[in-house]
Amino acid sequence: MEVRDKLYIDGAWAPSSGTGTLEVVNSTTEEVMGTVPEGTPEDVDRAVRAAAAAFPAWSATSVDERAKALSRIQESLVARTPELATLIAQEVGMPHTLSSLVQVGLPVMSFANAAQLAGQVKWEEPLGTSLIVREPVGVVGAITPWNYPLHQVAAKVAPALAAGCTVVLKPSEVAPLSAFVLAEIVDEIGLPAGVFNLVTGTGPVVGEAIASHRLVDMVSFTGSTRAGKRVMALAADGVKRVALELGGKSANVIIEDADLDKAVPAGVAACYINSGQTCSALTRMIVPRARLAEVERLAVESAETYTPGDPFDAATRLGPLVSAVQRDRVRGYIAKGLDEGAKLLTGGAEAPEGLEKGYFVRPTVFSEVTNDMTIAREEIFGPVLSILPYDSEEEAIAMANDSDYGLAGAVWAGDKAHAEAVARRLRAGQVDVNGGGFNPMAPFGGYKQSGIGRELGPFGLEEFLEVKSIQGAGA
Repeated sequence: MEVRDKLYIDGAWAPSSGTGTLEVVNSTTEEVMGTVPEGTPEDVDRAVRAAAAAFPAWSATSVDERAKALSRIQESLVARTPELATLIAQEVGMPHTLSSLVQVGLPVMSFANAAQLAGQVKWEEPLGTSLIVREPVGVVGAITPWNYPLHQVAAKVAPALAAGCTVVLKPSEVAPLSAFVLAEIVDEIGLPAGVFNLVTGTGPVVGEAIASHRLVDMVSFTGSTRAGKRVMALAADGVKRVALELGGKSANVIIEDADLDKAVPAGVAACYINSGQTCSALTRMIVPRARLAEVERLAVESAETYTPGDPFDAATRLGPLVSAVQRDRVRGYIAKGLDEGAKLLTGGAEAPEGLEKGYFVRPTVFSEVTNDMTIAREEIFGPVLSILPYDSEEEAIAMANDSDYGLAGAVWAGDKAHAEAVARRLRAGQVDVNGGGFNPMAPFGGYKQSGIGRELGPFGLEEFLEVKSIQGAGA
């Protein structure tokens, strides 16, 4: 049982002004594994004021000094990888081996990359008779989700600190424990007081207090599109900068000459990563009708290798979902798919055999899905794949783009140049071609209702910079 009874504000561990606590539940055992303070608007105000007071000095530190601080955080995260991987596997349900590689490995890379990129920014450059100066945006409110709890924190905190911003972080109350480890690391390496602050609590209380606080200069939010719209509305009153990484319903377009033996299993894997609890998951597999039967066979064969079970069992390929609410929501979508006439190939809404305890959902595949069905239009956030047949390549592209979302996508074709040509026509922020791997330095973000702005790499750092023209100071 991990009891966290203090927030991290102004360089010190401090009790909340409120008396409430929030329980953190182990997604496999359904038992309470920890508690955190239920923060208040007063806590947010203390944290924001501390960040605002710390901003002038932190923004004036040298780039080298900020980079060294980020590198020390990175080294400490590496040292605490076993502890972090275990915490996140318990909270979220990702198999432990993957948790170490992904849930901790990506945050380590984010801090390492931010340290490197800080030295590559053109902080000053002449443009005619002007000098163009890049400066940190100010106090950043970072509001993060539960599915990749430390990765999403690092994707905001690392570049914000590298840019010279100060931060008030609200992690998801569903999976907040790794954020406390990060706060311990920040405290141990001696970041100046107020540069990094941690306030736990619920979105409607702590999240809204951050988004609406007059001293917050920018809000960086990752979560549902519905919640993102609320953050944007609150931030609009102060005309704050807003970066939003929201939902997705990403299309995986398989061209008729693609190697199905590679494309289909890879597509299933890209749908089921983190038990489907991934905003960029490839949940719509758009396939040629002439090869539908072959795709169905391969998809079922692949899906049925995703053995649900305890994340700490080496045989497990599919852990539980994060909560009872999420499990029930996903099972409801499966029932909706059946009601609307989709063809269930494998899986279903019942609990996996022998796993009545824990928030488990069967790895599920639907076929003969049409783009007007709920399971093809709404983000399910679980291990549910929809196969949609098409009759022409133009129809496939139109189907892929017929979505409120545009976060990610993929194309598989026999010819790479052909795949790239189709990828250029997809209205999505990131498109994999013939199994192209995730690049942690490439910009990540979406079109349409998938968000505003980009995270990761140089584009992610730019989000936290203002641009100033000093006229008459150039060449």
